[in-house]
Amino acid sequence: MMKNITAIETHFAGSKYWSCSTLQDAGPAGEMKALVVFPDEKETTIRGFGGAFTEAAAHTYSGLSDEAQKRLIADIFGADGLRYNLGRIHMNSCDFALGNYTYIEEGDESLDSFDIAHDEKEIIPMIKAAEKELGKPLVLLMAPWSPPAFMKTNGEMNHGGELKPEYRALWADYFVKFIQEYKKRGIEISFTSIQNEPNATQTWDSCRYTTEQEADFALNYLGPALEKAGLLDEVKVLVWDHNKEVSYKRFKDIMEKDGADKYIFGCAVHWYTGDHFENLGLIRKHFPEKEIFFTEGCVEYSRFAGEGDIHNAEMYAHQMLGNLKNGITAIFDWNLMVDFKGGPNHVGNYCDAPIKANEAGDDYEKKLSYYYIGHFSRYIKEGARLIWTSCYTDRIKSVGFVNPDGERVVILLSESDVDTAVNVAEGESSAKLIVKAHSIQTLTYYA
Repeated sequence: MMKNITAIETHFAGSKYWSCSTLQDAGPAGEMKALVVFPDEKETTIRGFGGAFTEAAAHTYSGLSDEAQKRLIADIFGADGLRYNLGRIHMNSCDFALGNYTYIEEGDESLDSFDIAHDEKEIIPMIKAAEKELGKPLVLLMAPWSPPAFMKTNGEMNHGGELKPEYRALWADYFVKFIQEYKKRGIEISFTSIQNEPNATQTWDSCRYTTEQEADFALNYLGPALEKAGLLDEVKVLVWDHNKEVSYKRFKDIMEKDGADKYIFGCAVHWYTGDHFENLGLIRKHFPEKEIFFTEGCVEYSRFAGEGDIHNAEMYAHQMLGNLKNGITAIFDWNLMVDFKGGPNHVGNYCDAPIKANEAGDDYEKKLSYYYIGHFSRYIKEGARLIWTSCYTDRIKSVGFVNPDGERVVILLSESDVDTAVNVAEGESSAKLIVKAHSIQTLTYYA
C-alpha cells in the first residue's frame, strides 16, 4: 500500500508557488491511464544538485542587502529552498566574470606569484555562506575556461587558441596549486574537468583541445600531477565538459587510451545543442562504472530572449528529467544568480537564471524555473537511486527515484495544452491525480 502520499505541484497561473496535497491510496490501478513504478529496477545513484559560483553570481550576491543575502542563501541551500549540495567554480576567469584574470603574474613559469586573493573578495565568501547554511561542505567541481595568455598559441585568454605543448606540465601544476590553495582556506574541491567547452572558440575565455590533446593532458600530465600531490583519491577528473551530441564518441575515444581507466572518473556534458539523451545512454551502457555529470545549462538570451517563464521553466525540467533518466548522476545549473541584465558578463553574453537581482541590485526575484528545479533538487536526496517508470501517454514525461530511506519520488512533467488524468501505480496500489496542462507535479510516498 502507498503510505503518506503527497503531491507537490507548481504551475504558472499568475503566481509561483509549491503547493502540497495529501492523496489517498486508490487500490489497484487496472490497465487504463496508468503510470507504473518499478522500485526494484534500480540504476544510477544520484549525488545531488547545484549551481555555479561564478564571479557574476558572487558579485551580484555581494551587492544585495544583508537581509537579502541571508534570504538568498536559504532559498538556494536551505531546507525550505532548493536544498542544493553541489557547486561549480571556475579556475581563472570565465565569461561570467568582470574581466579576464588569472592567479599569477603574466609569464611566471615558476608559479611563485600564485595567489587566489581575487577569489577571496567575493567568490569564497559566498561559498562559505552556502556551506554554513547547508551545515556541511559542498561537493565542488571546478573547471578552467582558459590558461594564462602566455601558455596559449594565440597569446590571449579569449578567442580559443590551444595550450602550448611545452606548458602542459606547468598547467597541470597550476591545477594542483589552485586545489591546494582552496584547501588551505577550508574548501575542498572534489572534481575537476580538463577544460570547459574544449571544442569551442568563443569571444570570451576559451581554449581548444582535440581528443588526442585532452587525453594526453589528462593521462600524462594532470592525472600524474594529482597523484604526485597525493590528491588523486580526493579529486576526480572528468573529460569533455561540452555539449551532448558527440559526448559518447569523445568519451569512448579517450577511454580507449592506456591509463584512462585509472585517471578518468567520468564525462561532463552541457545542453546547448539539444537533448541527445541517447548519447548519455550509450555512455552508461558501455561504461557503467563511470559517471556522467551535467555541468552547465542556462537559457541564453542570444537564442531565447523572446521566450517567457513557462518556456524557460519547462526547458529546465525537460532537460533535467531526460538527463536523469539516461544516466546523469549530478546536475549543476549555471549561474546561481545574475543581475537584472542577465550578467555581469565581460563580453555581453547575457543569459537568464532561476534567480535574478532587481534593477537596484539590493534584492532579487525567483523565476518560475526556480520552482521547477525544486521539484528535483528538493525531493531527490543524495544517494537516491533512479528507478523505472512506464506511462500510458506521451503527454506526460516521468522519472522515478527511491531515496535512501525508501521514500519513492515520482516527477510528472506536462508540456501539453490539456489536463491529463493518470493513475500512478506500484504493485497493487495506486494514486489517482490530474496533471494540469503545462505543469510539473512530484509525488512522494512510502510503500
